[in-house]
Amino acid sequence: MTGGSSAQARSAQFRSSDSRLSTVPSVMDLVIVTGLSGAGRSTVARALENVGYYVVDNLPQSLVITMAELAQQTGGAARRTAIVLDVRSRALSSDIAEAIQQLRARDFHPRVLFLEADDDVLVRRYESVRRKHPLQGDGRLFDGIIAERALLASARGEADLIIDTTELNVNQLRNRVEEIFGDEWHRLKATVLSFGFKYGVPGDADFLVDMRFLPNPHWVPELRPLTGQHPDVADFVLKQPGAAQFLSRYAALLTDVVDGFAGEGKQYLTVAVGCTGGKHRSVATAERLGAMLEESKLPVRVVHRDLGRE
Repeated sequence: MTGGSSAQARSAQFRSSDSRLSTVPSVMDLVIVTGLSGAGRSTVARALENVGYYVVDNLPQSLVITMAELAQQTGGAARRTAIVLDVRSRALSSDIAEAIQQLRARDFHPRVLFLEADDDVLVRRYESVRRKHPLQGDGRLFDGIIAERALLASARGEADLIIDTTELNVNQLRNRVEEIFGDEWHRLKATVLSFGFKYGVPGDADFLVDMRFLPNPHWVPELRPLTGQHPDVADFVLKQPGAAQFLSRYAALLTDVVDGFAGEGKQYLTVAVGCTGGKHRSVATAERLGAMLEESKLPVRVVHRDLGRE
């Protein structure tokens, strides 16, 4: 079964929020999906089905333990189970955070995925499908969104993985989820994300790198129309005094902390690399930093959030 609201989304990067991730017993791989209405739960549910999960949608929170126990006992196709929880079933249930805590108390080790997006983006998504927010009542869409954020604040605090879908489209979100959950998940993976400060700092970054200390290729006429992926721009950026030393030291720092993060159960590491517009310096740096981290055998994904926005 799949459900939730469909996602039209924005860039989202993901992060592991703390060290609660534990080794999942071999007989059971349980994922809890929750988050804001309109942030993409139905897209995530379909993506999880694509990679072999048995997906249960809109289950009352009071039945989560029963469902998890049944899936564990059944095994087979239900060994990998995803349960989608949201505020639609609140009349029949305890709160979502309590349901997650009860699972952990029963020695289940769920991975909790929380989806969110900016308020104005959620409003546009609801308006595009001409639907009311489940908590809107007789008020405005914004009223429903604000109320839901408050209700889900404790559930967000339980999350192992938070994806902000504000800038992701449906395909991007689906691909991201299939990549995360379709692979062996116990090994720490890194995302190196380039961005432009003028478009906002990524909210899910574990490390933030500001490359605005280097000269801006924007002011070089022949480089201005190119991006940091072009060899000429990359040479201009990376051959500036201090650039190579900075990257070498930063890559070494990240390599040093990887083992510690992995030991604490952290699965995802996001390094956000910024410049003014996210076109030249941050892109070239992210490409190079990603390659350096790969040399240390760390699985790395390089993403350019704002490339093409100018």
